[in-house]
Amino acid sequence: MESTRQKKISRMLQKELGSIFQKKTAEFGGKIITVTTVRISPDLSIAKVYLSIYPRKKEGDETLNNIRYQTSRIRNELGKIVRRQLRIIPELNFFEDDSLDYINNIDNLLNT
Repeated sequence: MESTRQKKISRMLQKELGSIFQKKTAEFGGKIITVTTVRISPDLSIAKVYLSIYPRKKEGDETLNNIRYQTSRIRNELGKIVRRQLRIIPELNFFEDDSLDYINNIDNLLNT
């Protein structure tokens, strides 16, 4: 069960990470990267960030690997933005959100 503080910080991180990815679209090959969900640990030290990457093909994995490679730079930028609200900037772990693929698969199965 998430506490109110965890929910507030998750929403704040989602908003700020979304703006960071929006500004850095060119660095990631012009892909549209959306932060779909952020889940934060109870001690607020680890954040699991779920990303939706469009268009997604083989390059989606490459883009996610590029994001993971630049995690320290992204965390540094995030720290500059939220340093007044958070004492400790959480460690960021990026994962691909495959819920759209799952929805499309179910839709295809229902239509056949």
